[in-house]
Amino acid sequence: MRLSSFYLPTLKENPVEATIASHRFMLRAGMIRQEAAGIYAWLPLGLRVLRKIEKIVREEQERAGAVELLMPTIQPADLWSESGRFDAYGPEMLRIQDRGGRDMLYGPTNEEMITDIVRANVKSYKQLPKMLYHIQWKFRDEVRPRFGVMRGREFLMKDTYSFDASPEDARKSYLKMFAAYLRTFRRMGLETIPVKADPGPIGGDLTHEFVVLAENGESDIYLHRGLIGKDIPGSDFDFQGNLEPIFSDWTSLYAATDEMHDEAAWGEVPDEDKLSLRGIEVGHIFYFGTKYSEPMRARVQTAEGKEVPMEMGSYGIGVSRLLGALIEAHHDEDGPKWPASVAPFHIGLVNLKVADEETSKVCAELEASLEAAGIEVLYEDTTDRAGEKFARMDLCGLPFQIVVGPRGLKEGELELKIRKTGEKTSIPVDNAATHIIKLVQEELQLLAIA
Repeated sequence: MRLSSFYLPTLKENPVEATIASHRFMLRAGMIRQEAAGIYAWLPLGLRVLRKIEKIVREEQERAGAVELLMPTIQPADLWSESGRFDAYGPEMLRIQDRGGRDMLYGPTNEEMITDIVRANVKSYKQLPKMLYHIQWKFRDEVRPRFGVMRGREFLMKDTYSFDASPEDARKSYLKMFAAYLRTFRRMGLETIPVKADPGPIGGDLTHEFVVLAENGESDIYLHRGLIGKDIPGSDFDFQGNLEPIFSDWTSLYAATDEMHDEAAWGEVPDEDKLSLRGIEVGHIFYFGTKYSEPMRARVQTAEGKEVPMEMGSYGIGVSRLLGALIEAHHDEDGPKWPASVAPFHIGLVNLKVADEETSKVCAELEASLEAAGIEVLYEDTTDRAGEKFARMDLCGLPFQIVVGPRGLKEGELELKIRKTGEKTSIPVDNAATHIIKLVQEELQLLAIA
């Protein structure tokens, strides 16, 4: 992609309304643009990252056995009245009426709608288990939308819903999602910790938040040091096997949000293993049994001929929020440092002198070779000064930068910069494409646990 054709409206100065790194860099790098309080347009650079995150989420959901569908953003209030949540949910729900005077709402979540969809066709235990998911925009009318996409009013979520005939089977579904979440976030270059959490308005007794540890986190997190750097389910992990060991391995050590913090249990953790940090919630999973299926009469017939309400769980990932979490976890004073698996482009190719025929020829050949190998390139082909080009590339946060200029070409060399470390090296022009392709593939392989 040629930068001269791309839409990248960067800002040189820090926006006054941006108080944390992710909000600041997303605005400055032209990833998003605020249209109203807590509501953003996703510009091309930000949208590319969003799509990379969605792709990883989809792959791991389907690996765990979930099937994708798509539910509407606008929901009839009647469904929420059935569950008893229409009046109880609170002012965060945007309530509207259509032209016929019917009460509607912009969905903040989808438990009622998915229950209605499944109850229409699933009547027997033989049709279970089922796990259905969608990735859809939601709206919650936050009192104080802030921190950019970290706490916006409109946001993109992945929601999975499980339906089972018994509590024992429902627990198996919960454990599948627990393992899938560990894999999902690690593939994005994030280390997340599952912690005991408050179920809030969703409900349920078994629930975990997945949090990214970050200085600008929204919650206090108390955890055992042994949870840092733990192994996750690898490529040979069997989602159909016994998942209890992996769940026990992660939950046997203390980890809780401030709302669920237990001072007595915390006191049993050795002082040298106690960590009190800040965390960003990026996922939340719930097993809430028959909270929705009972009032909405979503029932199945058992093998004994008895009708019972389906056992349900829900499992959310904040897809748009993950961009903020990724930047908070990976940045320096110049901009983000995107892990290769979610970077908007793998390579920033900087042409220091577009007017120079040889420099532009080498850049064009390198661009073609890299893209033919599946490497995504943002080619900096503008006539701006070198300092502006370098600053813009750092602000974009691409994993690798290749700098091509007349002086280096006279020596038969290009400059390679690794964004993660800032390391700069010279590489020969002759085998530059092969060298760069190998570097990118190795970086991607580090995160490819699939």
